[in-house]
Amino acid sequence: MKISYNWLKKYAAIELPPGEVGRLLTEIGLEVEHIEDFESLKGGLNGLVVGEVKTCIKHPNADKLSLTTVDVGGPAILSIVCGAANVAVGQKVIVATDGATLYPYTGESFKIKKSKIRGEASEGMICAEDEIGLGASHEGIMVLAADTKVGTPASEYFKIYKDSVFEIGLTPNRADAISHIGTARDLVAAINVRNKPSQPLSLAIPKAGNYNTSGKADIEVVLQNPEACKRYCGVTVSGIKVAESPQWLKDALGAIGIRAINNIVDITNFVLHEIGQPLHAFDADKIKGNKVIVRKAKAGETIVTLDGVERKLHTDDLMICNETDTMCIAGVYGGIESGVKESTTRIFIESAYFEPSHVRKTARRYGFHTDASFRFERGVDMGNTPYAMRRAADLILEVCKGATVSAEQDVYPVKAEERHLDFSADFGRKLLGHNVSNAEMENIILNVGIKIVSHTEGNWKLLLPTYRMDISVQADIVEEIARFYGFNNIPIPSTIKLPMVHSKGISADKVFEEISILLSGSGFTEIMNTSLTSSRFGMDSSVVRIANPLSSDLDVLRSAMLNNGLVCINRNQNNQWADLKLFEFGRTYSKTEKRIC
Repeated sequence: MKISYNWLKKYAAIELPPGEVGRLLTEIGLEVEHIEDFESLKGGLNGLVVGEVKTCIKHPNADKLSLTTVDVGGPAILSIVCGAANVAVGQKVIVATDGATLYPYTGESFKIKKSKIRGEASEGMICAEDEIGLGASHEGIMVLAADTKVGTPASEYFKIYKDSVFEIGLTPNRADAISHIGTARDLVAAINVRNKPSQPLSLAIPKAGNYNTSGKADIEVVLQNPEACKRYCGVTVSGIKVAESPQWLKDALGAIGIRAINNIVDITNFVLHEIGQPLHAFDADKIKGNKVIVRKAKAGETIVTLDGVERKLHTDDLMICNETDTMCIAGVYGGIESGVKESTTRIFIESAYFEPSHVRKTARRYGFHTDASFRFERGVDMGNTPYAMRRAADLILEVCKGATVSAEQDVYPVKAEERHLDFSADFGRKLLGHNVSNAEMENIILNVGIKIVSHTEGNWKLLLPTYRMDISVQADIVEEIARFYGFNNIPIPSTIKLPMVHSKGISADKVFEEISILLSGSGFTEIMNTSLTSSRFGMDSSVVRIANPLSSDLDVLRSAMLNNGLVCINRNQNNQWADLKLFEFGRTYSKTEKRIC
């Protein structure tokens, strides 16, 4: 999961450097695997500045070259040999100074060095558009407005977007953190608990629904399978114009590796990564009968998905349909017919809660692994669906001036009950093995967004937020306390108590140890592979299959040690490491006719 530092700063007044933010996130369980600098233009135009051409004469030894002197705002005027026919005195130009690396629109990068060209000194380069990667034009050097200030960095003049991006290895249970606001929520709590600022930080979630609706809902929502879709929100936005996204939106998405498509699709992607709620935008004019019907697929039904492939549907697939046709595989993949196109002027925004098990099975069935299915499979916040819809509508109205919004629909047949949990501070201290005060526990619980309804002498009744579906028992609260209090702050006990076990037989561990010593002494390296492997190795009927495999490469338990060992050898050889002597201990698994209890 990629998280933008600039995005995080939108939701809280974070002043820590990226490295410190990465350390804090890792310590509270959101492991930052690496931090990458991002620039909207490769190289960030570092070493390029605005200059003014002071003199320009013909090169004495070349008809198509000119000798120029250029003021770049430094202590000395630069002598530069220029091959452009349009260079002239008084022009404001982009100059690559000595040591700058250029990344052209096509071709390999190259570094600018002081040199002699046809016998004349050249201390830089006056640049054309394609030479610095801004475009494909090579008709001549770029000539800037006459009032441009000399010495202005090119990155500042062209407003190069810079960011730091955190690559976070998120555990499957933390669905609440699969978003920028979710990550910011944890980061704010960590800063408040760990750093104890004089003015505690607060999470600034953007307001949504800043519009007036016009009339009634023009598209009806019919929910036929509430067990698979527990909440469905929708709204129609009319009078839109599908166009290129504004630069701020392209920069924000580009930082986390998402290619901009158009303003409508980009906004749904932005909200997905901001809030963690997947959205879908339908061309409202393609919704036949002005009805959105959420139902299971019928026998023999098909859909042509966005990748242009026609797929035969399974009767367990949850579908988004109009009166006559299927439009989308719910929570997984959109259909090509109802998607947003350049001609679209009216859209229907979907924001829904799909039951994770339904999405998981459908995604596995077709081999889809989309940003939407990734989140729905783990469980999105059912209380967040209307907010996400309104947030997207707000942003669309911002980029499509004059658009209007219909009345909203929120089909929510069985409202989720509030979740309460009784928690004992004494139980927390016992499980932690450390004496954390009641006040410290209370501070952490409140900072992570859990409300304390009542408490008496260290026994608290807690109200759990809808976005923390991973919390269900007291031990989960203890985990929250531990990760914000700091595992490093919990001392290791001076003594460790272990039960004594006496056996007259030969210890298997002792045998393994002796064999390991023997093999290691002979130059072998021990490897440890997962017990999961792929059925593509050609398994027989005795193989133990995984009910909900993580991927097609890890869908069975290994019935032999050889397969994963060969995969390990292949991976090492592909990385130019051919001299291998490996050994491994482990269990194998197979079905048996005899029932073992």
